[in-house]
Amino acid sequence: MVGIRDIAKKAGVSISTVSYALNGSDKVTEETRQKIEKIANEMNYVPNMAAKALKRRETKIIGVYLSDYMGSFYGELLDGIKHGLQSYDYEMIVCSGKRSHLFIPERMVDGVIILDWTFDTNEIQKYGDAGYKLVTLDREVEGDNLCHVLLDNTGGATLAVEKIVEKPTTAIHLVTGPDNSYDNVKRLEASERELQRYGKEYQVHQGDFDFHSGKKIAEDIYLKMTTKPISIFSFNDEMVTGMYEFFKKTELEIGKDVNIIGFDNSYFGSIMTPTIATIGFSKKRWGMVAVEKLMKLINNEETTNGLIYTTFVQGESFLG
Repeated sequence: MVGIRDIAKKAGVSISTVSYALNGSDKVTEETRQKIEKIANEMNYVPNMAAKALKRRETKIIGVYLSDYMGSFYGELLDGIKHGLQSYDYEMIVCSGKRSHLFIPERMVDGVIILDWTFDTNEIQKYGDAGYKLVTLDREVEGDNLCHVLLDNTGGATLAVEKIVEKPTTAIHLVTGPDNSYDNVKRLEASERELQRYGKEYQVHQGDFDFHSGKKIAEDIYLKMTTKPISIFSFNDEMVTGMYEFFKKTELEIGKDVNIIGFDNSYFGSIMTPTIATIGFSKKRWGMVAVEKLMKLINNEETTNGLIYTTFVQGESFLG
């Protein structure tokens, strides 16, 4: 790889002169600058961005850590982050995996937004203590240089349960996500608390926030059904699509015999037949608010934690 030492040798000037020229400094003449830029282009010189960032202590880039990239959920969230960064003249890189964590201590990014359950909380805390700027979307964090912007999972789950208990039903089923998901834990805690408050019996089914687990759980529920109608609260919409796949092959009618409420208000919910009743929130706004919080941390400004509120979105899968 060509470096500024190679350019300096070919141009017959000092390394500092090359550095001044390539960085737009007025310490060199326009003629010298053009000469050096021409040689740099001929030699296919590529600036060492890591070294430059380390020198000036900023990259104008943030890292977004995700455990998964699949589905519209992440697309809408990333769109919100991208939109928010534009007004700050920042860009983002999307990261996953342990090796990419090195971007933080190596200062390849100025700050990070984390929605990644594989990212250890103790590691996040250590980075914050060391002065790095982090915003989490999937856990509560406290301390200098740390901030969280969370979904109102409690409010959303409470809304869903209130809808379910208002409608005649012979059985209530909660379909959960992975145990290591913060959102899943909070939704389950709120759902169980609310159902117990109403004195309602219910069954919990362990899912994985994906199509296949939703389909398998729907089959399990169907095989044990003795009465109808039943009500299902699925902790995300993707599992609902798996339930649709199974129930549509049975004699049961969704929205009548099987009433379903999802969570996320995914784009496909409004185009499916029947449409999905769900708990909605703005994923784009979630990303934009996360950016606002992170920029305040980066600029050493005072900030507070954030909460993204949820609403009930009507759909034909739950006609209450």
